[in-house]
Amino acid sequence: MKKQSFGTTKDGREITLYSFTNRNNVTMAVTDLGATLVSLTVPDRSGKLLDVVLGYDTAQEYLDHDSFFGTVIGRSGNRIDKAKFTINGKEYHLAVNDNENNLHSGPDGYEQRKWTVGAVDEAKNSICFELDSPDRDQGYPGNFHIAVTYTLTDENEVVLHYEGKSDADTVANMTNHSYFNLAGHDSGIIEGQLLQLNAQAYTPVRDHQAIPTGELAPVEGTPFDFRVMKPIGRDINADCEQLRFVGGYDHNFVCDGPAGELRKVAEAHCETTGITMEVFTDCCGIQFYAGNSIVPQTGKGGVSYIKRSGFCLESQFYPNAINEPGFPSPILKAGEPYETKTSYKFSVK
Repeated sequence: MKKQSFGTTKDGREITLYSFTNRNNVTMAVTDLGATLVSLTVPDRSGKLLDVVLGYDTAQEYLDHDSFFGTVIGRSGNRIDKAKFTINGKEYHLAVNDNENNLHSGPDGYEQRKWTVGAVDEAKNSICFELDSPDRDQGYPGNFHIAVTYTLTDENEVVLHYEGKSDADTVANMTNHSYFNLAGHDSGIIEGQLLQLNAQAYTPVRDHQAIPTGELAPVEGTPFDFRVMKPIGRDINADCEQLRFVGGYDHNFVCDGPAGELRKVAEAHCETTGITMEVFTDCCGIQFYAGNSIVPQTGKGGVSYIKRSGFCLESQFYPNAINEPGFPSPILKAGEPYETKTSYKFSVK
């Protein structure tokens, strides 16, 4: 493991970047600011090393932007309708930060905070970040302790292991918001890259505010059918109300297979570099976001990031599940363990 200064928080606390390299020369760099995946360098088919995640060079840039590049999202990822919900007959209110709704629990999200470094296992290329979220933090009930462990395996897999516990019933729906570009973070638009999603259904949204209708709609015969691998951009501009609502793909897909069991839910591939990424999770849903709202900005190494420079595959409970009785529930009962795993595995073809 290598450590280096990555800047400071707004109140002057030191932020550190931690780097791990496996036997295949794959390097993962993470920081205690937001438990963020800053870079992931993998070989292409010629052996050239490419950084395949979008990000910034300093902690200050992460604090100054709201694109959530590589960050851990909590206490609840995605959107909550009208920024409120009810647990045990009591209504709780969150910040309104996305139209009339709450997005990613912000604006005071976990991505803006310095996490504590817990267990580090250099032999396993593993590091744990921990955070204590007090009762009513962001508006949520319960003192919630969360630990997120990143592990880089010698099979070129980045494994995220989320663990937590609350002393009151609360919402727990953690995710990681990495933007991937399998041609390299500096290569431009991802529309030509290929994607397969093991999902027979998705959750359509009501309107441009991207709150689900509550329906589980079949993907068959729609632009949302990724059951067979196809270019991300093939249907992204189709004459489809769902795509017009949010400017492209920004929808939750219902993962095939039983929730609670780790299984393959997605595969992405870049024909130019040969880099393939497989996604495994035990979550019930995955948000496919095609980077429609990335505003022009400067990323790592002075690279220009623009609309659709990266795509996200965010494992999760369905958006607004806390208010939708037909969806799997994201309620974590007091004293019960919260645990979920998601991994991103890289190879070349």
